[in-house]
Amino acid sequence: MIVIESLSKRYGETTVVDDVSMEIESHSITVIVGTSGSGKSTLLRMINRLVEPTSGRVLIEGRDTESEPAHRLRRRIGYVIQGHGLFPHRTVAENVATVPRLLGWEPRRIRARVDELLQALQLDPAAYSDKYPHQLSGGQQQRVGVARALAAEPAVLLMDEPFGALDPIIRDKAQADLLEIQRKFGTTMVVVTHDIDEAFRLGDRVAVMSQGRLLQYDRPEVLVTHPADELVARMTGSAERAMRLLSLTTAGEAALAGPAAASDGPLIPASATLREALSELLWRASESGTVIDSAGKPCGQLTVAAILARGRPS
Repeated sequence: MIVIESLSKRYGETTVVDDVSMEIESHSITVIVGTSGSGKSTLLRMINRLVEPTSGRVLIEGRDTESEPAHRLRRRIGYVIQGHGLFPHRTVAENVATVPRLLGWEPRRIRARVDELLQALQLDPAAYSDKYPHQLSGGQQQRVGVARALAAEPAVLLMDEPFGALDPIIRDKAQADLLEIQRKFGTTMVVVTHDIDEAFRLGDRVAVMSQGRLLQYDRPEVLVTHPADELVARMTGSAERAMRLLSLTTAGEAALAGPAAASDGPLIPASATLREALSELLWRASESGTVIDSAGKPCGQLTVAAILARGRPS
């Protein structure tokens, strides 16, 4: 767990982060969202002391981050920035191996870890280990950046606008990759973004910031249905509230027991969001569809009426 206690950062008379407190659960993804200048990136960088706080403290698993030298702290906290920051003169394998080598890992252990991470990120080690960053696409560079940040098996991974430079299609795939990596390794992740849709897709909990202050920190569905104030409501898209609610639930989570009501209804993957399921049903002019699991086995049904009911805030 990461505990942030009354954390502030001031530059002269300017307060960039103002008395922020929050708890980040282990093995979860927390997303910090806010407009430019809201203090979100500064807050992230104070976790690994790239920025030293003016006041307050950060505890990781109960240990104050001030209790060890900053360079040692950073070696056990993964960090990914927009643009990936890969060393252009090093191969993919050498980039990923950077921190394990600094920590003195045995070469065999380093090689095994590099191969494991590249495979997990769908980069065949045989094809990509010896390539240089300029030989990779933007999406591939992003994945190598994540692999490098995870190489030393950190308990915490910090990501500052990691997908901001990617086009929408590659960005969608990168987000899916990140969710899969988190499920596989259980890493505690803290992600900064200005994109509320990205925040809601990735975050178990989302922190909304403005002018250095934490306005609200809660589950995405709570931010949508019970915003703390008008600014949070605007940032989370109150005008699109119903559709945002549908995007937060999968068809598998909402499936009704029993066979589909109409045999000619479409098949809906359990992993699809209710927003996607509703679009499919309306496109097919069908009142219901069959929800199928990853093996293609029916696991329930969905109806238009049931989906619309889910979209009504409680």
